[in-house]
Parts: sequence; C-alpha cells; structure tokens
Amino acid sequence: APLDRIYQEIAILKKLDHINIVKLIEVLDDPAEDNLYMAFDLLPKGPVMEVPCDNPFSEEQAWLYFRDIVLGIEYLHYQKIIHRDIKPSNLLLGDDGHVKIADFGVSNQFEGSDAQLSSTAGTPAFMAPETISDSGKSFSGKALDVWAMGITLFCFVYGKCPFIDEFILALHNKIKNKPVEFPEEIKTSEELKDLTLKMLEKNPELRITVPEIKEHPWVTKYGKHPLPLEEDHCTIVEVTEEEVKNSVKTIPSLPAVILVKAMLRKRSFANPYETQTRREERSMSAPGDLLINLDEINRFPSYSPHKKPNRPDQMLPGFAEMKVGSPAELGFI
Repeated sequence: APLDRIYQEIAILKKLDHINIVKLIEVLDDPAEDNLYMAFDLLPKGPVMEVPCDNPFSEEQAWLYFRDIVLGIEYLHYQKIIHRDIKPSNLLLGDDGHVKIADFGVSNQFEGSDAQLSSTAGTPAFMAPETISDSGKSFSGKALDVWAMGITLFCFVYGKCPFIDEFILALHNKIKNKPVEFPEEIKTSEELKDLTLKMLEKNPELRITVPEIKEHPWVTKYGKHPLPLEEDHCTIVEVTEEEVKNSVKTIPSLPAVILVKAMLRKRSFANPYETQTRREERSMSAPGDLLINLDEINRFPSYSPHKKPNRPDQMLPGFAEMKVGSPAELGFI
C-alpha cells in the first residue's frame, strides 16, 4: 500500500547515520491538520551560506565544504535516496566544522541502480534542464543531484546562482539554453571551472557522475587528498517491521500542544508569541510554516505561523519545520 511505502521510507530516513547527513530525530503525524512534521537535530550554526552573498567563500573553503557534500550525496545514493533539493540553505554547518545535508522533504527513494523520475520538485534556480523539459521523458535522479551540486559550488565561490531571473519561464529558458559564465571579478582556478562545467553539463547523459567527481583533480588536488572509498564510509541501512510500524508518531494537534506547554511554563494564558511572529527567522532544516525554537519561552517550544522570507533559493512547499535540541525536551519520548 502507498502508506506502507511511506512508512518504510521514513524508517530508512530515521536510520541514516553519516557525518555529512543531519540526523532525523522523529516524524510526527498531526491528523487534525493532515500534516507530517520532520524533527531534525538542531545545528545552531545554521546554513553554510545564504544566497545571494556578498562575501562568498575562498576557493579553499569551498573545497573543504564541497568534499563534505560529495561524501554526503554518495552516502544517500548508496542508500538509494535522491535528495532533489541540494542548495546552500539545505547544507548546515555542524559544531565539528563539517557540512551536513538537511531537508528530505522532496527526496525520492528508488530501486535498482538509479531513480527514473518524471515529476518536478525542488528549488527553481537549482533545477536541472531535463526536469523542466517539455519532452515528457523520465530522467536520472542521480544526475539531478549532481547538477544541484554544481549550482551550489558556483554559489560557494561566486555568491550567486549562475542562472537568475525573476520570471520563472525566463529562468527555465536560461537553465536550458544559456551557457555558464564565470564572473571575471572573482579569480578561481581552471580546475574549479572545469569541474563546475562538467556538473552543469546540460545533457544528463554526458554529465559527470559522483564517482567521477571524487576523482576530479580539483577535488583530490591531483591525487594528494583522495576521498574515502565508498565502502569505507557507506553501510546499507536496513529496517525491521517494528521500526517501520513505529516510524511515525501520531500526536494531538501539534500547535495546540506547543502553545499549552509554553503557556503553562510561563503561567500565563496570554499569547507568548506576539513579538516572535513579527520577527523573521532563518530556516535551520526542513522547510515549512511551523518553526519551533527551544531557546524561547524558557527553552520550551514556541509556535510561529508566519512564513519564511522570500529568497532566491527558497524551497517549494514541503514538510513543516521542527528544530529540536533533544526529543525529550519536547516530550515525545
């Protein structure tokens, strides 16, 4: 049944364990609102970069972060998961200095060697040309992630996306037809440009693959810094029937629970969030309208119904967002 498959996929996501993947703590079902909420581990440092950015990374810093992304994507593909929304705001910086991939709201799991997709998902400026084609053909999932990695690397060193337009059809036209142009005011190595162009190859059949990226001279510095072999950092995730059965926890109306807890903690039934709702918050993990912070209301959750600010890399509709320090603090375990 479709619902059984969803539970199976969620159980796998919850068991992902890698230094370059944000840990999914819990998935909560709010039947009253017909919503699922994904509770991720809190990474207070937030996204590695907001795009556009006036102070992009040095090539050396971009190199360090990009290598983390490569390993994280290789791990996801090894687990037969296509992320589908790689972009700087979904790459969070851990306390250990490593970049961790977050937000699986539009991810796909597949069988066989690659996903064959036909639906459009993700963030417009990071979408591959084949996803916005009128051909109606299915396309490779792995190649989508590689394209988005290329856009992300471009953002890292130039502070903006290579294809930008406020009109969606014009943006699609640029993605499909415009060649990549590197800003002359920022000097980067030919090796970096070569890798970027190979990832932003408009023909997905000719696009560089993750194993090839791992061997690229820019990534390895001509072999001086090889990345770990796949078998050295990837172990297949297996889930039991019990884990699938318990993959999603049903709760009462989540906003109501959070509101009551906060009010009881404050011993007041006035709205404790009036000032917060006037404030803009930064996304730390999965996208959506529900933002929960434990640093407000004496470290009890707070509910903010406002939407995140518009950004060029803003996510399309997806799961609601939960940021947690530990599941116990929210009373779910």
